[in-house]
Amino acid sequence: MSGWIILIIVIALIAGLVLWGVGAYNALISLRNRVGNGWAQIDVQLKQRSDLIPNLVETVKGYATHESEVFTQVTQARAKAMAVAVDPNATTAERAEAENALSRTLINLQATAEAYPQLQANQNFMDLQGQLSALEQKIAYARQFYNDVVLKYNTTIETVPSNVIASMFRFVQAQYFQADEGARQVPQVTF
Repeated sequence: MSGWIILIIVIALIAGLVLWGVGAYNALISLRNRVGNGWAQIDVQLKQRSDLIPNLVETVKGYATHESEVFTQVTQARAKAMAVAVDPNATTAERAEAENALSRTLINLQATAEAYPQLQANQNFMDLQGQLSALEQKIAYARQFYNDVVLKYNTTIETVPSNVIASMFRFVQAQYFQADEGARQVPQVTF
């Protein structure tokens, strides 16, 4: 009889380990999918921003025709960001770098627009500025959500005992969407 009890205990332990392994694997898959969804949400917002930029540039061009360098920079940054967005081999870091460069050129475009009071009074420009501002807030939220999910996913991959399942099935850490170095510097304000 004691042999049966030991056999039942061993079977129960093996069944418990298998159930734990399946649960840990499913949790990792769920988190990996949430990371992918978080990135897709950022991508949607960035696409909307890219679609809005040509209208904004054309509106500013109508008032500030001699600012061609700024328009060229914005157009080139947008083209690079879109190229990286469709490149299946592009990393999160490369995508973040291209999008951060585009953000910097948009700041230059907005600064250029501020030099033209008649442009500031144009309703179409004001509408485009409002849409861009709203999109930038959505992008910031999507980046925060993505980074939160990446944190949870990476933590799960690294912590015991789920790291055993993660290494067995070759789960790799996800990259954070980080701000570029220029965004970390304190802007100089002079009067």
